[in-house]
Amino acid sequence: MHLRVDWRAATSLVGTVIKYLSVALLLPLVTALVYREGVVAFGISIGAVVVIGYFLERLDPDPDLGAREGFLMVALTWLLVPIIATLPYLLSGYLGEDPSTLSYPVNALFETMSGFTTTGATVMGDISLERHSHALLLWRQLTQWLGGMGIVVLAVAILPELSVGGAQLMDAEAPGPGIEKLTPRIAETARALWLAYAGFTVLQFLLLYGLHLAGLAPNMGLYNAIAHPFTTMPTGGFSPEARSIEAFSAAVQWVIIPFMIVAGTNFALFWRALTGEPGVLFEDSEFRFYLGIMGSLSAVGAVLLFTGAGLAMVPELIPPIVSEWEPALRHATFQVVSIVTTTGYASMDFNTWSGVTQYLLLFGMFIGGSAGSTGGAIKIVRWLVIIKSIRRELFTTVHPEAVRPVRLGGRALDEQALRGIYVFTLLYLAIFLVAVVIILIDATRVSDFHLTAFDAMSAVAATLGNVGPGFGVVGPMNSYLDFPRTSKLFMVFLMWIGRLEIIPVLVLLTSAYWRS
Repeated sequence: MHLRVDWRAATSLVGTVIKYLSVALLLPLVTALVYREGVVAFGISIGAVVVIGYFLERLDPDPDLGAREGFLMVALTWLLVPIIATLPYLLSGYLGEDPSTLSYPVNALFETMSGFTTTGATVMGDISLERHSHALLLWRQLTQWLGGMGIVVLAVAILPELSVGGAQLMDAEAPGPGIEKLTPRIAETARALWLAYAGFTVLQFLLLYGLHLAGLAPNMGLYNAIAHPFTTMPTGGFSPEARSIEAFSAAVQWVIIPFMIVAGTNFALFWRALTGEPGVLFEDSEFRFYLGIMGSLSAVGAVLLFTGAGLAMVPELIPPIVSEWEPALRHATFQVVSIVTTTGYASMDFNTWSGVTQYLLLFGMFIGGSAGSTGGAIKIVRWLVIIKSIRRELFTTVHPEAVRPVRLGGRALDEQALRGIYVFTLLYLAIFLVAVVIILIDATRVSDFHLTAFDAMSAVAATLGNVGPGFGVVGPMNSYLDFPRTSKLFMVFLMWIGRLEIIPVLVLLTSAYWRS
């Protein structure tokens, strides 16, 4: 039977993206040269990436991209790029296991998929972080920055061969509420989004390194000041420090909080605010709801920490009422913002928090950032629409003759859009529940690996929602290293479909997509 999808065209364009991945590898190569470590691994990786990309590109020298090919190209890009990106890990040596074991390539794929999908889950523990080179750790950071705004969005912005089908590619990569068209041409919109993204990255670097120069952040040297913006703006959460952001001063933690909030905000709003509409942020109902949710959860968390975790401290020169509340407020706000935006940084080990406070964070894992942001999970806009539609349903139950559309930002949503939001949310929760059962069953095969139901729930919520750390064995100061290989591969799948918001991947599994 004749296929309706030109897989050669889709794969050819994936090859183009892979070929240009070699440009991104130049930064860790320069770092390897500076520190005189890992030069050969990155040199070989660059050559291999160029060759693989070139041969895939030759499958169709003149690809014609339709809507179906767009879905396939995006799904394959997000699968093959992390696979190819394992080369520096595979060539560099230690990654939580002996390189001769079967677990080693699985760990490498877990780390790169976690990087590009900006999940932040890791198989690296304390020892491995110390044993890896500066160049490899920077590559680890860079994978998140490249994946944050979107590999395909970046490709549309810089590669002319993708500009014709750019709109459908960007919609396939961000299949929720669509990317707002900021300029007449979609390639210019992609460049505008990446310009805003890069601008905030540079601003965060300047502030972090400025704190270091001012003596307020002794551990935030040049390398860390460069590395952390690469994983804050994509809401990724990787850190070269084994203790994450706990390794830095309170000043650093307070500076990172607003950048995590920015990263979880629709970047189109910032672009409009910077180009003549400064009031657009607080006129946006999604943004107000986003701030309200994080503010409420942070306040509740601060009270719980202050009354139950013994975080009150009274340093000199600070009024007692401020100093007593500051640690609780800082850690609660940091962790709520980190979890809700799916950044996954940790300012302290929240495994030590009370059960109620941990459940508060688990709830935050399902909220997510705004549409058009780098955040994952279900996303704020869907929850806002669901709440509005529930209110509409209650109203029309009392007033059955009334016609009351669900509005978002002053615009009435059609019923098809509402169905799409309900279907996605139900599908997300169903996959979550099934995945928890699968992870728990698989864990029973390993005699010395104890996994509780709560640990499994947090691990699935963290990987499917691209959050990163969970609780218990996958807490912020632990890693996913001890999971069976099969569980790690399954969580790689969860990260992949979570980043693409499930539907584009499931579409590929239907016969209607290929033949009708």
